Amino acid sequence: MSTLVSDHPTERPTRSGETLALAVPPDVRLRVSDDDFWRLAQENPDLRLERSAQGELIVMPPAGPDGSQRNMTLGAQLWNWNRQSGLGIAFDSSAGFTLPNSAIRGPDASWMTRERWERIPRSERLKFSHVCPDFVAELRSPLDTPHS
Repeated sequence: MSTLVSDHPTERPTRSGETLALAVPPDVRLRVSDDDFWRLAQENPDLRLERSAQGELIVMPPAGPDGSQRNMTLGAQLWNWNRQSGLGIAFDSSAGFTLPNSAIRGPDASWMTRERWERIPRSERLKFSHVCPDFVAELRSPLDTPHS
């Protein structure tokens, strides 16, 4: 696990392996490149991270139990439908996709045809593939605001 160390004088340093909460003022935007985002996501697998088309890092809190239950139900329904139809590949909320506008997003549930999936090189499947799924579902949480 990586450790974020703040150079703010009032915060105490952390030892390796400890977690430090990242507090970012609302007017500060953290921007990351493709490679930096990949490395950050790999070093922090327990964080829910996305990146906007402008390269802004988006850190999301865990879902509440109600939202988590709705997300599980949605994913299970998509997975069951796909298993019966055999038409494609279903993904849960941990899958990240690099969209044409360079945003990296992880929808709550997504799906793509098997044919499209098989055209993606294996090396590309191991990262945030540069592909838009054929179907995405995003559950709206009470804290969500419209994105531009």
